[in-house]
Amino acid sequence: MKTKTKLTVLSLSLTSFILVGTSGCQTHIAGMTLPSGHYLEHPPQYVPPSPFFPISKELASMETGANNNQTATPPSSLPAPLPGPGGMGAPAPMPGN
Repeated sequence: MKTKTKLTVLSLSLTSFILVGTSGCQTHIAGMTLPSGHYLEHPPQYVPPSPFFPISKELASMETGANNNQTATPPSSLPAPLPGPGGMGAPAPMPGN
């Protein structure tokens, strides 16, 4: 009878150790909390890199505007200068005279 009890206790303790070892719980070793090995079974998550300029429509419109300014033809001639304070050809009055 004692051997049957010892065999039952031994089988229950062996079963409990197997269940604890394969359950995937965290372990505490040397003051560190380490994850179980099951995290290696999950597929990795992919996060695509963000674009260089996050507002792509605004960048496209800015580039289009810059291209339009570069392709514009310069004016052929400048307008005539405006007359000075004394009129055309007359020298400006000196203050204090």
